Amino acid sequence: MREPEKYCGVIPAFYACYDDAGEVSPERVRALAEHLIRKGVKGVYVGGSSGECIYQSVDDRKRTLENVMAVAKGRITVIAHVACNNTRDSVELARHAESLGVDAIAAIPPIYFHLPEYAIADYWNAMSNAAPNTDFVIYNIPQLAGVALTMSLFEEMRKNPRVAAVKNSSMPVQDIQMFKAAGGEGFVVFNGPDEQFVGGRTMGADGGIGGTYAVMPELFLKADALLRTGEVEKACAVQYDIDAIIYAMCACRGNLYAVMKEILRLREGLILGGVRAPLPGLGPEDMPQVEKCAAMIDAAIERAVAL
Repeated sequence: MREPEKYCGVIPAFYACYDDAGEVSPERVRALAEHLIRKGVKGVYVGGSSGECIYQSVDDRKRTLENVMAVAKGRITVIAHVACNNTRDSVELARHAESLGVDAIAAIPPIYFHLPEYAIADYWNAMSNAAPNTDFVIYNIPQLAGVALTMSLFEEMRKNPRVAAVKNSSMPVQDIQMFKAAGGEGFVVFNGPDEQFVGGRTMGADGGIGGTYAVMPELFLKADALLRTGEVEKACAVQYDIDAIIYAMCACRGNLYAVMKEILRLREGLILGGVRAPLPGLGPEDMPQVEKCAAMIDAAIERAVAL
């Protein structure tokens, strides 16, 4: 880890941006990247769950990252999630990401087949070896990947000097403390679950990477600022608003990412397209709830400003 401070703060997970035909739109990718930079976020996490990576081709993911980097130009930290469900494609994306100058690459473990820990380590290290000048972030999300980052696997991965951080999306907040203590000085742990941003930070997380940050960055930035000044009670008040908004967005029939893209269209004029099948898109019945969520964000921002 050369510059741990560049990972400390609010890092939105970047949304997939499609044109009207459902293909990756370079123009819409650039518009979202510029929007988030203007909001003042620390960085972006490209090509993860929020980027619909499971449903995108290698070329789709390359095109997205290329256009993010064309806008970023060193103004923000860029972490590229490069994991695919095979090592060959993952290595190709890792090599491509380093060629663009990203700050770090990241990867979930292989999904579906339950592999032994040594095979997971080999998979991650193959990506890291393909990007030898780039930090590596382990993405622990056991509830979706089907495998957890154990302490024995973590110990094995720390033999790789490029392993710089864990993005921890397991629900127990004590896992953050566990990884932070084992990682030692300079090792970064990101809070993953958006609903516990404040809790994760108070347990030792250096920053957060989350899928709902981009639809309401003002709230996460405010919570982060309050935590930095020790105003935990006020930060909790912002967190409670965030959680209420997340629960309301999840009440829609359409997929959460479709909901958030529509809220960005309503509130910010950003047109990012829909979601890629089999993720369900929005229907007319969703619109009243989407509009309610947009209004909730507006009201929460007003409350946060007054804190």
